[in-house]
Amino acid sequence: MVLLTTELISKSRNHVKRKRGLSLQEYLRTVTHLHLSNKNIEAIGDISACRNLAVLYLYDNQITHIRNLDFASSLTHLFLQNNNITRMENLSSLQKLSKLYLGGNRIAVVEGLEKLTELRELHVHNQRLAPGEKLLFDPGMLHSLAGSLCVLNISHNNIDDIGDLRALRKLHHFSAADNKLHHIQDLEDVFTHWPELLEMDLRGNPVCKTQKYRELLTTVCRSLVILDSKEINEVTRQFLINWKTFKETNRR
Repeated sequence: MVLLTTELISKSRNHVKRKRGLSLQEYLRTVTHLHLSNKNIEAIGDISACRNLAVLYLYDNQITHIRNLDFASSLTHLFLQNNNITRMENLSSLQKLSKLYLGGNRIAVVEGLEKLTELRELHVHNQRLAPGEKLLFDPGMLHSLAGSLCVLNISHNNIDDIGDLRALRKLHHFSAADNKLHHIQDLEDVFTHWPELLEMDLRGNPVCKTQKYRELLTTVCRSLVILDSKEINEVTRQFLINWKTFKETNRR
């Protein structure tokens, strides 16, 4: 088993040349960024000597559990995509974390982030789920992130309902491509709770085949600038809004 330890760090090509005569312990205290992607690492050992760690790159490894990071109170960016992680656990002490990348793992429930009140970006796309399984969200956790989360990527996770996500009122960027979202009315109900949404990607969902799909979402998401990688023309949006208002007025 390849274990992430201070010894492994000291032998890394990226770090050997930076020690410059420092003892290992002295050097580890200076480390703010660790680049250890694609090293066949299977577990995170004791690296608490890296007390000033801010950014940790551990993507493209074989890690199965998130552990031994309680010391990293200064960590702001954690890259753990493309591993074998099944649970979001042991993250509550990372209270300065602003960006968390967990795409391409085996996570079935998004949870355990209640104390991460500075989290701005969460990437949990492309989970390798069992047949028939879909990615789920802990509602209590979503409410805890309501005032901070700005970017959410949940693409390619067999998701057919995003009702619980309406709590995330600060979202600016939302990616939910290649899921199983069908009903435009359900989406409209959620999007009215996201007044700051700027960019959204829903490509590959059945709902995209709804008649006037783009026009409907353009009028609902008043701040949206880009939908499915295509820019929204402001003149077109205003025309659609005025037309919608005119029709509603004449129904009375």
